[in-house]
Amino acid sequence: MISQQPFGRTGHQSTRIIFGGAALWAATQDQADRVLDLLLEYGINHIDTAASYGDSELRVGPWMDRHRRDFFLATKTQERTYQAARDEIQRSLERLHTDQVDLLQLHYLVKPEEWEVAMGPGGVLEAAIEAREQGLIRFIGVTGHDVPIAQMHLRSLERFDFDSVLLPYS
Repeated sequence: MISQQPFGRTGHQSTRIIFGGAALWAATQDQADRVLDLLLEYGINHIDTAASYGDSELRVGPWMDRHRRDFFLATKTQERTYQAARDEIQRSLERLHTDQVDLLQLHYLVKPEEWEVAMGPGGVLEAAIEAREQGLIRFIGVTGHDVPIAQMHLRSLERFDFDSVLLPYS
């Protein structure tokens, strides 16, 4: 069995191996079901997908109908404005066949000008907080690649009280 450790402040004991949904980008449902069944077999309990990962959410969704309670489910949005993000969150919930995801990540938030839009008035952060307040998501995170991401994460923490954003919906 794969060892587990706490996943941030979520209270979830996540396997040290997380399944990246991008692997299902162009998979058929049969292929996806076989891959996802392997997660159960090996005890992996954390799935990370994104609206931008091709057909990944569409393939994970039907499988989630049977296994939602067994997994910490994360998805991402690359939208930067409130309305576009709000719409994408709803689409992701429908595609994933669930009424709540455990984690919504603001994906690839690296460029300063995108950060200003995302974190400013009418930005994706407002949509994420609203979704959390409505019980559609439990936690909010930020992802990114490349060297500048650590600096952007620190900037986010300096500008906002993320303790209140990262608390679970209750």
